[in-house]
Amino acid sequence: MTPNITLSYKTKRIIGNILKYLISIGIVCLVLGPILVILFASFKTKGDMVTSSPLLLPALSKITFDNYERVLGNKMLVSAFKNSFFIVLISVFFNVLLGSVTAYCLERFDFKFKKIIFALFIMGMMIPTFVTEIARFKIIQSLGLYNTLGAPIIIYIASDLMQIYIYRQFVAKIPASLDESALVDGCSYFRLFAQIIFPLLAPATATLIIIKSVTIINDMYIPYLYMPNNKLKTLTTFLMDFAGAQQGSWQRLSAAIVIVLIPTVLIYIFFQKYILEGISAGAVKE
Repeated sequence: MTPNITLSYKTKRIIGNILKYLISIGIVCLVLGPILVILFASFKTKGDMVTSSPLLLPALSKITFDNYERVLGNKMLVSAFKNSFFIVLISVFFNVLLGSVTAYCLERFDFKFKKIIFALFIMGMMIPTFVTEIARFKIIQSLGLYNTLGAPIIIYIASDLMQIYIYRQFVAKIPASLDESALVDGCSYFRLFAQIIFPLLAPATATLIIIKSVTIINDMYIPYLYMPNNKLKTLTTFLMDFAGAQQGSWQRLSAAIVIVLIPTVLIYIFFQKYILEGISAGAVKE
C-alpha cells in the first residue's frame, strides 16, 4: 500500500504544480495580451490593421514607424510631458516632506487630541472622493487655482494620505533611544529629523516616490476636470483628446498609447525591487 500512497501523493503534487503554472501563464497572458496587441498595432498601416491578425506583428517589409512620427510631431505631446513632469515633481516633493514630518510627529510625540487627529486622517481616506467633489471644486475656484497647474498639485498633496501610513510603519521601527541620544548630545529636533531620522526612511521615500509618481501620471480625472486649457494637458488628457481626433486610426492611437506608457513602464522596470522591499520592510515591526 505504501508505494501506491507515495505515487498518489507525487501525482497530486505534479498535477498541483501544473495547475499553478497554467494559472500563472493565464494571468500573464491577460496582463500582457492587450499591451502586445497595442504594440503590434502601432507598427502597422491602416490596411494591415484589417488584413492581419492583431496578435501578430506585420511582415518586416511592412513595419512602419510613420505612426510614431505623427504622434511625436504633435506639439501638444511635448507640452503634456512637461506638465506631467512638473506636477509629479512638485506633488511628490511635498508628499515626501509633509508625509514624513507628520508621520514622525504622530509616532514619536504625545499631545492633546492626537488620537482624534489620526482618526480624522483615517476618516478622510474612507470618504469617497465623489462625495466631496463639489466642495473641493468650490475650494479650488475660491483659491484662484482653477485652470492652473496648481489645482492638481494641491489635490495630490492634500487628498491622498497614503504617505503618512507608509512613513509611520518605518518610523515605528526606529528605536526611540536614537532620538534621546541625539537630543542629549545637543541635537535640535530639526537637525535630528533632517540628519538622522529622514535618511533612515530612504526605503519608505523610494516606495512613496514610485507609487505616487505612477498614480499621478496615470490619473486622468483631476487634470481633465480642473485644467481644461489645451496648454495644460497632461499625458492622459492629451491621449484622450488624441483618441477623439483619431477616430478609425487605431494604429496611430496605439502608437500614442505606447509613448504615454513609457514613463510608467520604465519606473516599474527599474524600481520594482524598491517597491517590494519598501512595502515588506514597513509591514514587519521588529
